[in-house]
Amino acid sequence: MLRLSIKRTLSMLVLMTVFTSHASEFVLSERCPPSFDLDEQGKCRLVTRYQWYTSVQDRGVGGTRTALPAHRDGFTPAQIDLGRLLFFDPILSKDGSVSCASCHQPEKGFSDGLGKSVGIQGKRGQRSAPTLWNVAFLDRFFWDGRANTLEEQAAGPLFSPVEMGNSPAQLLSTLNQDPIYVSLFKQAFPDTDGIALESVYQALAGFQVSLISLNSRYDRYAHGHHNALTQREIAGMNVFRSFVARCAECHQPPLFTNNQIAVIGVPEKNGDPFDAGAEATFNAKKLRGGFKVPTLRNITLTEPYMHAGNFESLEESVEFYTKGRGHAVPENETLQLHWHIWEPNLTREEVLLIVEFLGTLTDESLIPAIPDKVPSGRSVTQALQVQSTLFTDSQARTAQGEE
Repeated sequence: MLRLSIKRTLSMLVLMTVFTSHASEFVLSERCPPSFDLDEQGKCRLVTRYQWYTSVQDRGVGGTRTALPAHRDGFTPAQIDLGRLLFFDPILSKDGSVSCASCHQPEKGFSDGLGKSVGIQGKRGQRSAPTLWNVAFLDRFFWDGRANTLEEQAAGPLFSPVEMGNSPAQLLSTLNQDPIYVSLFKQAFPDTDGIALESVYQALAGFQVSLISLNSRYDRYAHGHHNALTQREIAGMNVFRSFVARCAECHQPPLFTNNQIAVIGVPEKNGDPFDAGAEATFNAKKLRGGFKVPTLRNITLTEPYMHAGNFESLEESVEFYTKGRGHAVPENETLQLHWHIWEPNLTREEVLLIVEFLGTLTDESLIPAIPDKVPSGRSVTQALQVQSTLFTDSQARTAQGEE
């Protein structure tokens, strides 16, 4: 009996030693991410040069020196850092194969390079993965605008059967059985017992709010450094903002989105069924085929474009707008196109100038560090690479009639 007791004690000591060694690898940051200052309450507050400007209706409407709309911040450094670990950890998916970062890859503008994203087991989604840059300024999420907060948005992919495929019960069970995560959540949410879904959502939201991209060459030009852009890029900006092209009426600087729903008449790709978009969200026939106006920040990194990857290049995307109002609407569809969509009849040169200008909106200066390891011990690298592998396998199975 004594020998058995000693054996059990030694086993417990070994387990405790292993846990301590692993746990010591994960210490949540006490510092705010770049561009955020720590206030007296220990919360991270965003600081940008745009906050010194004014704006029409506080919506970011005006000239180049225009204030940004209201934004989310106020998360603690620990909550943001915990959200970073969760974002890259495949533990959040049902089978531990994909992470949030699988569809929102940092090097691809926090998108995935696919027209329609792929989730667990090669399951193909309905739409592309939108960028996460500057989501702190948005008040509507998903292409069809069905979520009003980042916390509400987080539940969508986590529990979608074609994305991460998890369930609330399994997610909580998995996390609460991981002693490292239990410890980290206690650090980030000291007033909460155990790990709650709300804490998971809040941590993910905190990390996403920290993804700020406001230091592009365009921004330096907007702040008065006129040599930041070439003459052709300035010419492209002037076409972009002109009453002929009217790009800036929906893609309003400085966010280059108005975060509203617009019906522009983009057809589906490869004969796919027509996507009703925001019509289903708001039960409004006038929004049939309507989708949220995406930001153009880091747009050169997020091809293909539109809600279903309809266009492979920026040039092709710009040309869509100049081909005429409603030119691509399916014959059996009657859509209430947005009034900004008309027939600008841009020249080939003007299209190319706009494309050159869009290249000035690239800024990855505050890109967060991808963790080398995550608390679950699963592979961060494999989760980042799984999209292309699963997509290829899914295509192969489809071709063989297995799906």
